[in-house]
Amino acid sequence: MTALLASVTDLQEARMALKGGANIIDLKDPARGALGAVCNDIQQSVTRFIDRRRPVSATVGDLPMSAQVIADAILTTSANGVDFVKVGLFGHCIHTDILNTLTTASQTGIRVIAVLFVDQYPPLPLLDPLRAAGCSGVMLDTADKTSGGLFQHLDRETLAAFVGQGRKLGLLTGLAGSLQIADIPLLSALAPDYLGFRTALCHGGRRTSRLSATAIERVRAQLDEMGLGEHVVIPYDRGAGNRCRAK
Repeated sequence: MTALLASVTDLQEARMALKGGANIIDLKDPARGALGAVCNDIQQSVTRFIDRRRPVSATVGDLPMSAQVIADAILTTSANGVDFVKVGLFGHCIHTDILNTLTTASQTGIRVIAVLFVDQYPPLPLLDPLRAAGCSGVMLDTADKTSGGLFQHLDRETLAAFVGQGRKLGLLTGLAGSLQIADIPLLSALAPDYLGFRTALCHGGRRTSRLSATAIERVRAQLDEMGLGEHVVIPYDRGAGNRCRAK
C-alpha cells in the first residue's frame, strides 16, 4: 500500500501530522528552499516525540554539490536520530564523488533517500548508480516550486517506469512535487511506497504556510477512499527485519 508522507517544519506540525494519519513524518523547511533543512534542535525534539511510532525523515538542505559538504550534513542529520536522511541531488549531472559520498554514508548504516529533481534531469538513468551506492530509496520532486507539479514534467509512463525500476532494485520509491488531492488516484495506481505532500496540507495551498488539520484530513480521506495507507508497513531498510508499522 502507498503511505502518506507529510512534510513538517517543527514539533507542533509533527503532532498535527501524526494525529491526522501521516505514515511518515518528514522534516523540511520550505522557507529555506526546495529541501530546506530544519535546525538540529527541532529534528531531535521531533524524533523524541515520535519515538519510532512512525519513520522520521529529514532533509540535509539545499546544498552545493560538494562531497565534503554533503558528507558532513548527512552525518549531522543522522546523529539527530532520524530514520532516513534525504539528500537532494541538484544540478544537471551527478558526479562520481557525490556517489562515493552516498556509498560511504550507506556503508556506515545511514539510510539515505536520494531526491531526484524532475525539472533538472531525467531520473531513470540514476537509479542503478544510486542502488549501487547503497541508497535505501529514491524520491522524485521538483527543485523550482514555480515550475509546476510532477505531471508538468513527467508523463504517467515515465513515472510508472521509475516506480517499477525502483521496486526491481529494492529501493523505496516516493513521488512528490507540489502534489494535489486530484493527483492521488493517478499516482496511487502506480503503487509507489509513498506520496509526499506539503503544499496540499497547508492553509491556502501555500507550502510556506502552516499545516492545516482540515487539509491533512482531506488528503488522508482521499488516500483511504482509494484503499491506501491503512496498516502501511514502511521498512527502515529493504530486506531488514526492523520495520515501523503506521496505522
